[in-house]
Amino acid sequence: MEHLELTLLGLLLAVVGLTALARLWNVPYPILLVIGGSLLGFVPGLPDVQLDPDLVLLVFLPPLLFNAAYFASPRDMKLLWRPITLNAIGLVVLTAGAVALVAHALVPGMSWAVAFTLGAICAPTDPLAATTIARRLGVPSRLVSVIEGESLVNDGSALVIYRVAVAAAVGGSFDLLGAGWEFLINVAGGIAIGAVVGYALLPLFRRALADPLVGVTLSLAAGFLGYIPAEEIGVSGVLGAVTVGLVCCWHSPQMTDPISRVTGYAFWEVLVFLLNALLFVLVGFQLHDISTHQERSLPQLLGLGAAVSGAVIGCRLLWLNTTPYLIRALDRRPRQRLLRLGWRPRMVGAWSGMRGAVSLAAALALPLDFPERDLVLFLALAVIFATLVLQGLTLPWLIRMLRIEDDGAAEREELIARRAATDAAIMRLEELRDEPWTRPSTIDFMLQNLDVRRRRLAQVAGERTLEEEDGTDLNVHTDARARVSKQMIDTERAVVIGLRNDGTISDEVMHRLERELDLQELGLEPYRLARGEQG
Repeated sequence: MEHLELTLLGLLLAVVGLTALARLWNVPYPILLVIGGSLLGFVPGLPDVQLDPDLVLLVFLPPLLFNAAYFASPRDMKLLWRPITLNAIGLVVLTAGAVALVAHALVPGMSWAVAFTLGAICAPTDPLAATTIARRLGVPSRLVSVIEGESLVNDGSALVIYRVAVAAAVGGSFDLLGAGWEFLINVAGGIAIGAVVGYALLPLFRRALADPLVGVTLSLAAGFLGYIPAEEIGVSGVLGAVTVGLVCCWHSPQMTDPISRVTGYAFWEVLVFLLNALLFVLVGFQLHDISTHQERSLPQLLGLGAAVSGAVIGCRLLWLNTTPYLIRALDRRPRQRLLRLGWRPRMVGAWSGMRGAVSLAAALALPLDFPERDLVLFLALAVIFATLVLQGLTLPWLIRMLRIEDDGAAEREELIARRAATDAAIMRLEELRDEPWTRPSTIDFMLQNLDVRRRRLAQVAGERTLEEEDGTDLNVHTDARARVSKQMIDTERAVVIGLRNDGTISDEVMHRLERELDLQELGLEPYRLARGEQG
């Protein structure tokens, strides 16, 4: 028990320290966590961390997959279905096959089933590091949508191959035709189970509207409710969890209230961070344990790791720089031409194939009696390390060298939404003017505020000059309003805390008022757009 307590404390402290360094150095935290975890694994005297393979996929995957699907964009996935599908299925099959071919050729005695298991583990991408860098450096939003969309789908396709290959490796036989049929059943069954569970949960989410804690807990359970039944039936639990997330993603705006959304966003941000962080730090402990129990020498292991990593990276570079030309030759519709990406964004996409949490969880979930388990786990960790560190650290340089610029699509859509919402609010206020319970002075005051917002948004859209008809600079006006509001909130917060400190009010009252003030301050965030601050 003492070792367990020290291990948990050490892992949490390592996560905190490495994440702080990542923010200080402006590096995506998965990169530094995997480096730091690898170094920590070789520190003498640290306890041996053993993970139960049966629990790894069950504990880590459902919440990670549900969260990724919940915050996905069904619209973008529908619009960009072709590149997403090609990458998520075609590229996954190519990568799994190429890795299997390399491993089977270089490792004497490795069966095809074991080799394909390794290929399936290395096939799915993790968009966390890539999209963090891409958004910070202004990569076109369509490219980010493709990277996120393919990652969501390729988790399912890769882990279906993984499931079939593991069964063949443990069972001792591999039937290509049977494996293909099982693949289709897994995919269709997982999606069907997820859809049934997702729509069955919608009435429960509506009933949980009055209690944010119940709603957040239900959202946590949703991923498991899509994953576990599918796995028990014998189909893809991954696609079950993803489908539940997509169903909830589409219907949640009509089912949740503001406080539930604020609570849920905060909860999921922390939970997903901790799950990812713990997985990446655990890489180091596993890497040390595996490398010290291998019959092969360290140079041999590093050579195999480099070969497999090269196959993974090479497949993506080849695929993303050949399939677009094939599509162009087959489909010359004007609509498809509008969706095309130039060779520069494609190169960024080809270099954004980092591997992460899903690959790691799949590797750690291999049965303890799996043939060549330690070698497969080492090679999977080598691929994760190589792609995260090599590609993650050089991706910013590549984006700058290719002079990739943001197409401004997200900002334009945000501006459209803000203007439409403001116009609708003004129309509604005019309708409410005739209601007996409203006061004209209240309506006029609110209309004045909305009119300032509308004119400022028109300026951002380039439809007005920077000054009003009376000569007032709306940039100055809006900025001053936000600054004054911030000063008022800070003053109120200080008074409330002072009243708590001198015993005038209880902590319960202080927390209630503090929460209201925090929400008011968060409400000032839209003024960043009004001041022209993007991102």
